Amino acid sequence: MSDRFKVLPQYVLPKQALTSFAGRVAGARGGAMTTRLIRWFVGKYGVNMAEAANSDIASYASFNEFFTRPLKDGVRPLAQADFVCPVDGAISQFGAIDDHRILQAKGHNFTTTELVGGDAQLASHFQHGSFANLYLSPKDYHRIHMPCDGRLTRMIYVPGALFSVNPTTARGVPGLFARNERVVCVFESEQFGTFVMVLVGATIVGSMATSWHGVVNPPRMARICDWSYDSEPVVLKKGEEMGRFLLGSTVVMLFKEKTISFNKDWAPERSVRLGELMGNRPV
Repeated sequence: MSDRFKVLPQYVLPKQALTSFAGRVAGARGGAMTTRLIRWFVGKYGVNMAEAANSDIASYASFNEFFTRPLKDGVRPLAQADFVCPVDGAISQFGAIDDHRILQAKGHNFTTTELVGGDAQLASHFQHGSFANLYLSPKDYHRIHMPCDGRLTRMIYVPGALFSVNPTTARGVPGLFARNERVVCVFESEQFGTFVMVLVGATIVGSMATSWHGVVNPPRMARICDWSYDSEPVVLKKGEEMGRFLLGSTVVMLFKEKTISFNKDWAPERSVRLGELMGNRPV
């Protein structure tokens, strides 16, 4: 069965309603029912609670509290590298931006302008640059960290669809990451110039949050919203938390031309861990 055929039901599912319902369930403080849900989830997806700062399933008051759990200190050391992997997850795709087009999956591309919500001037920074799409599965740690030092300059909320972002859907839905709801975070680095981290929403992703703003959605706004941080500096160090997902999703990163040479061991579908070597500046 082709991937396009497999994803056809997603076009007719009430994705907004399902996501709103999941958000209410995940935020509920249901006592024993919440504990049973978390215990089922841990068993179903093989979540490694030994790495969690708090491994006691019964102590989490809500599913969201469990899902965004912090890790124990020291379990994700940072590599000695210019860029470290910002998440636990798997590589969807990565590599060079073809002029302004990003590879989503075989036969599917989208443009940098589409990804950042239509801002061609912002997208122009990344012409012939580099990208990485990293998928966070349900079992993964769901906080997002900085790949390098950066000063936040803008945050853009882009409304959109809520397709799943799993590998099958990435192969079956054209322009997936530029169609789904997303939060575009624009940073400046003294060493590497402008770079972007895009938090992509999906079905059942109750919300996305950043460390400086808190929850960005809900409410799910019908128009693009743009925040500037020029007058209120937000400076984050490499490895510092910058955001989190409430249920799994994808992070897309954009870098300028000749900024990053990716880890030679990276390959599509390979598992990655927060803090591992992602790349260095080309020699």
